[in-house]
Amino acid sequence: MPSLRQRLAPIFTFEYWELSPEPCTFAPSSKWSNADMDPTPLEKRTWTTFNYITYWISDAFNVATWDMASALLASGLSWHQALPCIVLGHALIACAITANGTIGARLHIPFPVLNRSSFGFWFSYFSVVSRVVLAMFWFAIQTYTGSECVYQMLRSLFPSFLHMPNHLPPSANITSAELLCYFLYWLIQFPFLLIPSHKIRWLFAVKSVAVTAAGVSMMVWAFVETGGAGAIIAQPARVSGSALAWTWLGGLNSVIGNYATLSVNIPDFTRLAKHPRHQYVQLLIIPLAFTFIAFQGLVVTSAGYILYGDYYWDPLRLINNWDNRPAAFFASFAFCLATLGTNIGANSISAANDFMALLPRWLNIRRGQILCALIGGWVIIPWEILATATGFLNFMGGYTVFLGPICAIMIVDYWFVKHQKIDVPALYDPHGRYRYTAGINWRAGAALLVSVPPNLPGLINAINPSIEVGGGIYPYDIAWMLGFTLAGVTYYVTSWLWPAKGTLLEHAIDVDEAAALAREKHEREKDRGAYPEETKEEELNVGVREV
Repeated sequence: MPSLRQRLAPIFTFEYWELSPEPCTFAPSSKWSNADMDPTPLEKRTWTTFNYITYWISDAFNVATWDMASALLASGLSWHQALPCIVLGHALIACAITANGTIGARLHIPFPVLNRSSFGFWFSYFSVVSRVVLAMFWFAIQTYTGSECVYQMLRSLFPSFLHMPNHLPPSANITSAELLCYFLYWLIQFPFLLIPSHKIRWLFAVKSVAVTAAGVSMMVWAFVETGGAGAIIAQPARVSGSALAWTWLGGLNSVIGNYATLSVNIPDFTRLAKHPRHQYVQLLIIPLAFTFIAFQGLVVTSAGYILYGDYYWDPLRLINNWDNRPAAFFASFAFCLATLGTNIGANSISAANDFMALLPRWLNIRRGQILCALIGGWVIIPWEILATATGFLNFMGGYTVFLGPICAIMIVDYWFVKHQKIDVPALYDPHGRYRYTAGINWRAGAALLVSVPPNLPGLINAINPSIEVGGGIYPYDIAWMLGFTLAGVTYYVTSWLWPAKGTLLEHAIDVDEAAALAREKHEREKDRGAYPEETKEEELNVGVREV
């Protein structure tokens, strides 16, 4: 009988962790793809219009959305200037999300694979690495936000929890009670990471009901307790003239920037759509949901000022003033659930898709999510970042200077350059038609070189305000819109003047039929006992129906 050491020995080998080659892969070998990275099969396309509605309702209800209005009012806008800014910003980002989302819903491929069609097979890794780093940092920060919800829940259940002794020094930037809550929240969300992406939709459905009830209840409480909308609604604008215009545009850019990352990697979710039309509802639900919840934040915060004498833009700090323990628990639980859904939807699944694209031979979505939880949860220490790294947080928030151009390049490439005709099997082949020049589409590189530099002075000033950049701060106030426009125009013009003819098709390729043919070919090879390690693209596409 083998010893324990002998039984555990295989765990420490690369072969043990290597994923088994999948029979339906388009890639030349298993090191380029796996089942989760391949086009989503029919049985996993489970998301309907209802699921996208509940996803965005649940995603809109979070601490950041409530804080959104506070940032606009703090900049000098009145509430009736801030709300149109929120509406327009989310309407614009909804258009970008739906434009990129439609591509994912039609081709059923994740963002890292889709990005190859516009950036080139190897240059696409710039977008992938950028996204995975951002996702892990935001996963850490959202986990810390969730731990604050757990703190309020425990305080409501056990008042003595407030007197838990602290054994950590002030330099730790966290107390023993807060660290316990952080660990508990990290532990609570961990099992949800193991739910397959096509089934996680039920979490968003449950969450949308709970958060809607909590948000409406808090707004009703605010009106009842104060007898009106309160001081915030009556607060006039504190800026005028050209300063008002730039402040409003800067606020619009901030609103767009909140979901600039998801506008790029939304195919990670729309690939699960039963039909492309099911995700069109995002055009409507995104501005409606976010505007309504931002208005809730305005009303409740205004009530907090009347009742407690201070503006508590963070709803958890407002809840901390409540004596009604059941109400405090329910509201904190709603925000806890909201943060959980946001962290999984916007950060964990996205990071997992990126990790999978970097190491498809060893990482699938589930392993990628676990890796994100470990690195984002404990290697990146969020309380240290929040306490000492303001400049780094500004950099992450200012990363829209890159995300706007990336989003524009993807949209222009699919809709206006390639006219919706993509060879999906070739996206999995490092030597296929989307290799461009040495794996780099220089047109995308040129678009980035034109669109990013105008925003860099403002980004530098945001990271370190002591660095004077003069008028360079103004382009940064419209960073996403400016970068999106410059990159889109540059990419279209360079692609028109110097077209990549090898990537332009007369007909799109039917993804489902190509996958079926690839599967049949692998099954025949398996029956002959010769499962091929290398499969040429032209062999996979024999007999593929052209649409």
